[in-house]
Amino acid sequence: PPLPQDFPVPEEKPQFPGASAEFADRLEFIQPNVISGIPVYRVMDRQGHVLSPDQDPQLPQEAVLKLYRTMTLLNTMDRILYESQRQGRISFYMTNYGEEGTHVGSAAALDASDLVFGQYREAGVLMYRGYPLDLFMAQCYGNASDTAKGRQMPVHYGCRERHFVTISSPLATQIPQAVGAAYAIKRSDGNRAVICYFGEGAASEGDAHAGFNFAATLECPIVFFCRNNGYAISTPTSEQYRGDGIGERNPEKGFQKRGLEG
Repeated sequence: PPLPQDFPVPEEKPQFPGASAEFADRLEFIQPNVISGIPVYRVMDRQGHVLSPDQDPQLPQEAVLKLYRTMTLLNTMDRILYESQRQGRISFYMTNYGEEGTHVGSAAALDASDLVFGQYREAGVLMYRGYPLDLFMAQCYGNASDTAKGRQMPVHYGCRERHFVTISSPLATQIPQAVGAAYAIKRSDGNRAVICYFGEGAASEGDAHAGFNFAATLECPIVFFCRNNGYAISTPTSEQYRGDGIGERNPEKGFQKRGLEG
């Protein structure tokens, strides 16, 4: 009969299914504030200097001007509609102040056929795709020119022709919907991707974690774009979660993660 030394010795690692951890002979509790954070990628510094020439996308002048015009136009539209809401002319409005660059930068990286699931602050993506100002205004005022016929609250834009799914009010509902759309595209061998925008507050919703897990396990063609502006309506990040930002909260989901600045 075979001797004990003839049997293969299992690898000296935990044998939990799906785990890649090592053994430790000292019990230590991992504190969220001591784990090294995910690096934040940037091309330029705060003064606008390109840090690494090989990372400069060398955008043509007309592309840069379109980015700038869209951001400026979005800011102007914001001011008019925000004042309209304060005057009682429309019932509701959420501005995009300070986040204009995230809109147009991400929109410029997409193909025109890529499907967009937004939350409340992605008007710049739709504007970059050529959505006219009069339809923005008509939607917020709910007038006869509104393509949704006044059935939505203001800033709940949608446009089938520009592949922008109509925004809904409850937070994070768009996340599992976007994953389902991405999985359908994958199943149909479509040459498209999906991008889903949400804030760090929406990332605390159960829908977010369900969507993340489905996207990772099904390997869906989707980009999750989380805007961390520090507050979920009036709740600061210090009261939302522990640790170093949104990206660190879900390392087990199997995503490629990167913080962005600029």
